[in-house]
Amino acid sequence: MDTYRVLVVDDEIEIRDVIEIYLKNEGITVIKAKDGLEAIEKLNEYDIHLILLDVMMPRMDGIAATFKIREKKDIPIIILSAKSEDTDKILGLQIGADDYITKPFNPLELIARVKSQLRRYVKFGTYEGARKVIELDGLTLNPVAKEVTVDGELVKFTPIEYRIVELLMKNAGRVFSISEIYERVWKEPGFNAENTVAVHIRKIREKIEIDPKNPRYIKVVWGIGYKMER
Repeated sequence: MDTYRVLVVDDEIEIRDVIEIYLKNEGITVIKAKDGLEAIEKLNEYDIHLILLDVMMPRMDGIAATFKIREKKDIPIIILSAKSEDTDKILGLQIGADDYITKPFNPLELIARVKSQLRRYVKFGTYEGARKVIELDGLTLNPVAKEVTVDGELVKFTPIEYRIVELLMKNAGRVFSISEIYERVWKEPGFNAENTVAVHIRKIREKIEIDPKNPRYIKVVWGIGYKMER
């Protein structure tokens, strides 16, 4: 099963790394940024479920970043605030942050607050994925439950297989090159990725196609890559 993605924004690499360790232990994927500007770039690149946002940062601080993010997105934002920053903490809540954690923070409190906001947003709130079950000719993907069914039958995927199916279904009709699929799913440069991607596509077809050699869903575009039919 795929995981929640939390964007950790702090100009101190040690804090980013420590938070990553705590959240990874809970099965949460961590995306990191060193300031508000990089955070906004990451939001355009990844499907983020929650942001942990420091206040004092160069280029764009947490207050300015919160204001900018709230212009377009309703993602939960938890402010990371030093004890001496009560004014910034209050201002952050006033302009749209959902919660705050005081530095130095208790790891158990951090995890509890993150999970609470994730539950509110993804299961009971305004997360877009909760309203966007995707259906393509008998193939259904539920982005919240991270489940795929074929004609009502649940299909068991590995996390990598699920992410490939999710990528193709959310962009049905678009052709993805092999290197692009690899970079988006594995989050690594897609050099010499042909065999790896082909093996995973074959396994996916074996699970969702009646005749994997004559696929109904995932089509190969020779010389380019793969696409999911609309």
